[in-house]
Amino acid sequence: MSGRNAPRVETFGCRLNIWESEVVRDQASGAGLNDAIIFNTCAVTAEAERQARQAIRRARRENPDARIVVTGCAAQIAPDNWDAMPEVDHVVGNHDKLTAPAWQALAKGDAPVIVSDVMQIRETATHMLDAFSGHTRGFLQVQQGCDHRCTFCIIPYGRGNNRSAGARQIVDAAARLVDGGVAEIVLTGVDITSWGSDLPGRPRLGDLVAMLLAELPGLRRLRLSSIDPAEPDARLMDVLAREDRLMPHLHLSAQHGDDTILKRMKRRHLARDLVRFCDEARHRRPDVVFGADLIAGFPTEDEAAHDATRRMIERAGLTYLHVFPYSPREGTPAARMPQLAGNLVKARADSLRKLGHERLERFLGNAVGSRDQMLVESGNTGHGRNYAKMKLEGDFLEPGTLVDVTVTGHEGAVLTVVAEDRVSGDRA
Repeated sequence: MSGRNAPRVETFGCRLNIWESEVVRDQASGAGLNDAIIFNTCAVTAEAERQARQAIRRARRENPDARIVVTGCAAQIAPDNWDAMPEVDHVVGNHDKLTAPAWQALAKGDAPVIVSDVMQIRETATHMLDAFSGHTRGFLQVQQGCDHRCTFCIIPYGRGNNRSAGARQIVDAAARLVDGGVAEIVLTGVDITSWGSDLPGRPRLGDLVAMLLAELPGLRRLRLSSIDPAEPDARLMDVLAREDRLMPHLHLSAQHGDDTILKRMKRRHLARDLVRFCDEARHRRPDVVFGADLIAGFPTEDEAAHDATRRMIERAGLTYLHVFPYSPREGTPAARMPQLAGNLVKARADSLRKLGHERLERFLGNAVGSRDQMLVESGNTGHGRNYAKMKLEGDFLEPGTLVDVTVTGHEGAVLTVVAEDRVSGDRA
């Protein structure tokens, strides 16, 4: 295998993993592991783990001499299972993967498995990064872990309890990204709505967002990853209303629309709370667009409960639906509940996805003729302010460019757009 200038990192799962993969790449490279192939895994669903295993086996076939390292949530939760794979050389835990000593130990061949107890970790550091390989947006971790124990979720056992990075540390890290030319920063974590609950004075996420925008006038766009509608944040709503640089796109951890199922999930909100949250945000910022995570086929879900989710989607005005067929995770309370048949789970997921497709089609159709701002990512594709996918017609622009556009139509789930200066020229 020929040498590389940096380790190859394969990322599965959430935006937080994207940020962590950049730290992993830096730490592993610093330890001299440039020929390593590192898999940063996800444990949200059994399918995510299956895809990671498949990728690991393929990587070993294609790179028989490579050093293969597995890390991420799946590795943290069940390190022995991954260590047992003959293709895997090392397993590294979620906390350890962000530390230089772990990668230095791997480079020396000291230990095949390095996995600390994440429940014992009390602090979180936001590492300083200048840019992201393969991404025009910059992802910035603001917290780790989760204090809540939803009955379907295994992630707290892979991430530990909530730990917030300090506000000053976050602002300094964001400033470095802005100085590096990043036009859009995405605040990410496991449960970013809980940011600050463990810090002196218990600041809220809205306080952090306001501070970032006030202290970084060069930050062109700020976006939030998934937030929890169970924790209303008046300061965040105020910033959303008055600060144009906070993107009008909120992705919600909704999960379901039936109150009984939400209680069995041990969620902290009811369907009406999510609808009320969306109504308030839309009142403050009329152009805001909502996405949501939804689980289809949760144990004990009947047809009425499924229909309640469909009604909640319509009442809340959700546009981008991330639908997950329920996947039992060993060790979670939901896995011990009466399960639905697999074909019924699939049918209900298909039903929600079909509704999501219809709602997205309606949203895209209504966008034709409107103006927006596009962040060019690759091949003249990118995203608008409300996270709509876009394809820019005309000359190719450098990735990372922000361009004002007019929407001319849509092809499938992608808006077609032209640059504003081109529209002005055509009208002249």
